[in-house]
Amino acid sequence: MSSVTVNTVPTTPIQGQKTGTSGLRKRVKVFQEPHYLNNWIQSLFNSLPPQLKGSTLVIGGDGRYWNKEALQIIIKMCAANGVAKVLVGHNGILSTPAVSAIIRARHAFGGIILTASHNPGGPDADFGIKYNISNGGPAPESITDAIYTHTVKISEYKIATLPDIDLSHLASHKWVGFEVDVIDSTAEYVALLKTIFDFSALRSLLTRPDFHFLYDSMHGVTGPYNERIFVHELGASGKSVMNHHPLPDFGGHHPDPNLTYAKELVQRAWSGEIDFAAASDGDGDRNMVLGKKFFVTPSDSLALIAANAQHVIPYFKKGLKAIARSMPTSCAADRVAQKLGVAFYEVPTGWKFFGNLMEKYKDEGTPQSVLCGEESFGTGSDHIREKDGIWAVLAWLSILADRNKNVPVGQPLISVEQIVKEHWKVYGRNYYSRYDYEEVDSKAGDELMKRVGEAQQGVVGKALHGFQVQLADNFAYNDPVDHSVTKNQGFRFIFSDGSRIIFRLSGTGSTGATIRVYFEKYESDPSKLDQDPQQVLKPLIDLALELSNLKHLTGRNEPTVIT
Repeated sequence: MSSVTVNTVPTTPIQGQKTGTSGLRKRVKVFQEPHYLNNWIQSLFNSLPPQLKGSTLVIGGDGRYWNKEALQIIIKMCAANGVAKVLVGHNGILSTPAVSAIIRARHAFGGIILTASHNPGGPDADFGIKYNISNGGPAPESITDAIYTHTVKISEYKIATLPDIDLSHLASHKWVGFEVDVIDSTAEYVALLKTIFDFSALRSLLTRPDFHFLYDSMHGVTGPYNERIFVHELGASGKSVMNHHPLPDFGGHHPDPNLTYAKELVQRAWSGEIDFAAASDGDGDRNMVLGKKFFVTPSDSLALIAANAQHVIPYFKKGLKAIARSMPTSCAADRVAQKLGVAFYEVPTGWKFFGNLMEKYKDEGTPQSVLCGEESFGTGSDHIREKDGIWAVLAWLSILADRNKNVPVGQPLISVEQIVKEHWKVYGRNYYSRYDYEEVDSKAGDELMKRVGEAQQGVVGKALHGFQVQLADNFAYNDPVDHSVTKNQGFRFIFSDGSRIIFRLSGTGSTGATIRVYFEKYESDPSKLDQDPQQVLKPLIDLALELSNLKHLTGRNEPTVIT
C-alpha cells in the first residue's frame, strides 16, 4: 500500500468566491480557471474544525459538464488535507437528497455536492459547488461566511499526487491513511424511502392498467433513481420514465421543472393521456406535480401533502409536529397548520433554515415529523436535511393510492384535480403566481429593489389600487434555534384582505440578477374557486409593475417564466 504525497501550491485570492443561497455558482469556464476550484476547496477545509482530519466525506454531483474532472481535484485535496475516507457516487453521480441521506446513514463528517441545481449545463453554461454538514443539511452562514473570509486571504492550497479514480466501477481504492470508495448512488437513498412510504400500496397503484404515470428526469441526476424506484421497485412501465439518462448538458435543455422548461411533459399531461406526471431538476431536490390537464402549484402541493400526510404516509403516522414554508410561498400551508393544531414557521428562502427547525424538534426528543416547502418547487421533510423531489412525488402518489384503493379497475379514478379542488372547498384557495425575470442587469436589479423600498415608505394604512396596505417591510427572520437574525429577505406588501406582493432578488443564478415577483390573493367563496389565476391576480400584477417601474428599469415587457 503506497503513501500519499502532499504538495503545497502557492496561490493568490480570486475575487467573487462568495457562497450564495445554495452554494457557489459560476460559469463552467470560471471554475476551470487555474486555482479557482482549488482555492475554494482549501478555503472550505480551512473553515472546518480540526475533526476534519481522519473523517469521512461524501462527494458527488448532478452529472453536469466538468463534474468528473472536478471530483478528481477534490479527491486529491481531501487526501492532502487529512480526510481519511471519501465516499463518491458511481460515475460521479449523487443527487442532493441522496448525499444528505448518505451523510446521515454513514455518520459522515459532511459532504461536497457539485451542482448548480436547476441551472443549464454544458461547457458554456453553469457549474456549482456546496458543502453539507454532518446532519446532512446545507452549511449554515457561520461556515459559508468563514469560507468567503478565507478566499480573500488564501496564499496556498494542498493537493496530493494520486492517480485519477475510476468512477465507472464500484470499488475501494486505498493508500496509507486514505481511502476512496466508489459506492452505489441509489442504494442507501432507496432504503431510506422504503422506511417512509408504503411501497406495497404504491405498487398497487402504479401497476394498475388504468393508471398512467410519467416522470421526467430532464436528463438530470434523478434518472438512475427513478428507474430503480418506479420501474424496478414499484413495477411501473419502463415507458413511465423519460429523459432518464444523465447528460452533461441536460440534453441541451434547462433542467428546471416548471411549465416553461418541462415542455414535453406538460404537453403529454395536457393531452389527457397521463393521469399523474412529475419532473425533477438537475440535482433532484425540486419537483413539479401535474394531473391530467392540471398543474399543482408548489404552494398548494405543500398544503395538500401536509393535510394528508398523517393518513397516507407511514412516516407521519406518529404525528406531525410542525409545518414550515419559505416567506414567498403562499399561505395555503398556514391554514392547514392552524386546522391541525401544529406549530407553524415562516422562514427566509434557503433550506438551511428548515434544517435548524428539524434539529430543534430532534433535540427536544419529540418524534421527527416536520414538513417544509418552498414555492420554488422544493418540498421535503426531516427524513433528510434537504428538499427532495422524488420524496414529494412519492408523497403525492401515496395520496392518490389511498384515494383510489377501493376504485375498481375500469371505473373513473379520483384525479389530482379532484383532490386539489376538494382541498380548496375545505381551506379556501390561495390564488398565486410568480414572475421570474432572469439574467437582468445587476445594476438594474439593484435599482429596482431600491425603488420598491422607497415605495414602501408611508404606505401603511393607505389604499393602493383599492388594496388597503396592512404591512410593508423588508422581511427579517429571528431564528428560534440559533437566534441568528437574517435580514433583507424580500420586500413585502401585505394587504388587509390577506393579499400579498413580494419582490426578491434570487441568489441561485450565475450571471446577472434574477428578479422574482410574487402575487397572492385568498378566496374562500365556493363559487369563486375555479378562476384563471392570472385574471384574479391581474390587479395585483398591475400594481406591482407600477410600484417597481419594472418594465422601464429592466427593459423587460414580459417575465422569462411564469409559474
